[in-house]
Amino acid sequence: MTQLHKISLQQAKNLILHKQLLDDSTSLRGKDGTYQAIDQLGYIQIDTIHIIERSHHVALNARVEGYCQEHLHQLQKHDRKIFEYWAHAASYLPIKDYRYYISHMQGKRSKSISNWIKGKKQIIDRVKKRVVEEGALSGSDFEGRNKRKGVWWDWKPEKMALEVLFLRGELMVGERKNFRRIYDLTERVLPPGLDISIPGEREEKHFFIKRALGSMGPASEGDIDKYMHITGRMSRWLKELEESGEIVQISIDGLPKKYYILKEDLAGINDVSKGGEPRAHLLSPFDNLVILRNRIKEIFDFDYTLECYLPADKRKYGYFSLPILWKGDLVGRLDPKADRKNQELIINSLFIEKEMTDGDEFFAALGKSLKGFAAFNKCDEVSLIKTYPAKYGKNIKRHLK
Repeated sequence: MTQLHKISLQQAKNLILHKQLLDDSTSLRGKDGTYQAIDQLGYIQIDTIHIIERSHHVALNARVEGYCQEHLHQLQKHDRKIFEYWAHAASYLPIKDYRYYISHMQGKRSKSISNWIKGKKQIIDRVKKRVVEEGALSGSDFEGRNKRKGVWWDWKPEKMALEVLFLRGELMVGERKNFRRIYDLTERVLPPGLDISIPGEREEKHFFIKRALGSMGPASEGDIDKYMHITGRMSRWLKELEESGEIVQISIDGLPKKYYILKEDLAGINDVSKGGEPRAHLLSPFDNLVILRNRIKEIFDFDYTLECYLPADKRKYGYFSLPILWKGDLVGRLDPKADRKNQELIINSLFIEKEMTDGDEFFAALGKSLKGFAAFNKCDEVSLIKTYPAKYGKNIKRHLK
């Protein structure tokens, strides 16, 4: 039996943060930096919650210096370097990866959608005909109104038809206006010359496995599957990549699972940058680093749940708490709300959950991050309501002045 390569927990953390562009060693800027972040991560999850700036913007702001939302719009509409589709969830993806999603589009026949489609062919055909003849359209360009804003089964039939055509790959989102999807024919959105040949199953599975490991660093089979939402058993494909020498099976000291890693990442495990000037990163609940809750609990010892889906009396940390990353560890979380009318970023609660041996340095960095985050949310001031433990509150507030 082949002995597993073993790495330390600290080596695993260092590599994960380096791959996730959160080890303070990278310096991404501008539109190119925004694209580089999406390309390195494999996807950026899109979410609708708007109590602060939306999740995809928060995730990019944590990695791209001076992140500008307009750059994301330009990359989608004008440059055609990114596109929208389902990866882990609804996401922005590099357009160069488009061909690997075609088979998923062709197979998009979930039970719920299949049930809705029955008897709706005329509506779907009519909606597509209008896009063919009139050009890019949004759901608001069709008559009728949604019963209410919310989950897709409450949408008006024309909006649902647009989504069905999108899932099938017949339409794409050419851009967003005020967060509304603007749909057009796929052939009018894809950049000229893009390779749209459909890969075979082996090539596709190998691609997604290597894509996930390239973004995650060491990962279990379950992590790989969930990160890029690969479906089906992967043991066969992992074994093939092991036998070809492209990936290596490893163990992480102190953890029970088997993990996989790209061969070149294992070879350079000790060369990972230790980072530059440390920053207190404020992460979206849907950030790529923390989206797999079990993985974060196992490797970073951080038990995280997004509580906005819980009744208010069941919440411990708040409606939309953001994990705080500091020097390679998840050290706490805060629950923010952007009061845009009064231009005030309200921190309803801030929890410091690790013993801070470098408190002065951390609180100064956290204060700087909070003031920058306020500006990012178009706010001029930061108000801190509660801090746990309370003893840290005075020190943090001092750095918010």
